[in-house]
Amino acid sequence: MPTEALGARDWGSHPPYVYPDYKSTSLRGPKRPLIPLKQSLSELTGPVYGHESVGPLDSDLTKNAAKNGEPLGERIIVTGRVLDEAGRPVRNTLIEVWQANAAGRYIHKVDQHEAPLDANFLGAGRCVTDEHGSYRFLTVKPGSYPWGNHYNAWRPNHIHFSLFGPTLATRLVTQMYFPGDPLLALDPIFLSAPEGARERLISDFSIYVTEPGFALGYIFDIVLRGPAETPMETPR
Repeated sequence: MPTEALGARDWGSHPPYVYPDYKSTSLRGPKRPLIPLKQSLSELTGPVYGHESVGPLDSDLTKNAAKNGEPLGERIIVTGRVLDEAGRPVRNTLIEVWQANAAGRYIHKVDQHEAPLDANFLGAGRCVTDEHGSYRFLTVKPGSYPWGNHYNAWRPNHIHFSLFGPTLATRLVTQMYFPGDPLLALDPIFLSAPEGARERLISDFSIYVTEPGFALGYIFDIVLRGPAETPMETPR
């Protein structure tokens, strides 16, 4: 990530490579020690993106793919800050999000379960953190959906987050959950994060972020390093 984010990592905050209850990790998780590869100039310096490539509607998932009106579902505002281990803002960081629609369906050929698609909802957006490390998305609350991990398995409502530093090699990925979701206690992906750290993946409802008569508000801060860092999914 950017130089402000450099510091000691707390490896105990992140899920293990192989978590047996999350069955696909047994097939794709490495079982031998990783071999560090020396980074070249291409990994350390690029590619980069220009701020002009992020459009004004990219962070509004209710409008960035709308064809005949707004998408169905409960409108929500998701906002927060990206911080380093000292609580300092991490500026100019590209954040991408993707999610299921309000019915729990992704626009993806692999997702064929019996839930409707929404012609006015792509389920993806992006923005760049400002000078305070802040970001903001307008979207709809994603629905739960079945997945084939175990009998009667359902994913909690969640939004995927991807953060980019100055190069593609500095990408970090995590998930944001919603408070009070009963499926959290049954979800192996959420439970794979260590106890005491997984709670950092749950957003906070905020009446102050909520806009009257329009959308409920949630706050999700992302800490990149240190003892309060957010659990990440990317290899380390």
